[in-house]
Amino acid sequence: MRALETLVRRPDPAFWAGKHVLVTGHTGFKGAWAARMLALMGARVTGFALDPPEGPSAFGTLGVAAGLAKDVRADLRDAEAVQRAVHGADIVLHLAAQAIVSEGYRDPAQTWASNVTGTLHLLQALRGAGVQAAVIATTDKVYQNTLPRAFLESDPLGGDDPYSASKAACEILVASHRTSFADLPPMATARAGNVIGGGDFGLGRLIPDLIRAQIAGQPLILRKPDATRPFQHVIDVISGYLLLAEKLAKGQSCPPAVNFGPEAEISVQGYAFGRLGAATVCYAQLAGDGHPADGSKSRACARQRWPAARRIGLRG
Repeated sequence: MRALETLVRRPDPAFWAGKHVLVTGHTGFKGAWAARMLALMGARVTGFALDPPEGPSAFGTLGVAAGLAKDVRADLRDAEAVQRAVHGADIVLHLAAQAIVSEGYRDPAQTWASNVTGTLHLLQALRGAGVQAAVIATTDKVYQNTLPRAFLESDPLGGDDPYSASKAACEILVASHRTSFADLPPMATARAGNVIGGGDFGLGRLIPDLIRAQIAGQPLILRKPDATRPFQHVIDVISGYLLLAEKLAKGQSCPPAVNFGPEAEISVQGYAFGRLGAATVCYAQLAGDGHPADGSKSRACARQRWPAARRIGLRG
């Protein structure tokens, strides 16, 4: 029987060593992991992003800055800055985005500008730039959520909230550019969601929120306790992105869009209770727009005591 290690595909360090790689969003969760993994394989990484948020971040926790060849702090909405960053890159991983669903409701204009206009600027910068391959990360939320099965890449695109809709628009934008302009590099979109792992301090995310609630002695608020989620580790997701980029750069046949996710989904409520120990949980009633309804009376709290399982560390 072949060892498990021989059955798992991994990015090829020999491919990445010495490559000039532009990672947009390197101060974010997935972008920080991508930049760190690439640097460990010998790539010369340029990061392009806004400053990381105040407080703890994956960027700081993983020590990303030490492995960068260049650290560019700029906005995707600045087309000239994007153009300069793309110059000289061999591979581009576009991971920058306004990725918080609740922020999309609060500021839809900024969400659309960052996600769609920013991606447009990147695509225009890629034209004739000599880049070998580009992977454009979107999300698994780009589909019309109407089918009782796992999504296929050919399923209809949609999005009821500003974030999801903006990412579905990015998919259409990439597809239209691919069809319209022959001077673009080989590229594909990567659709993943529910990514977990060390260094994730994001708000409105199950595991970081639960740890913060436990530390503060506060209730954990679950917006959709009956939902199931295909949780997947960030290293698996970034490895998939890098493998996709390798295939594109080598001229191998690749689909224009690729879903990334596990076969099994996990109950949000069961994960919170059964895996992460004792907790007080509040179920937030949802208003018509999908937001938690305002006011403390909208939260029905259920106090549950479960045997402590294992301690989850944010450092992975």
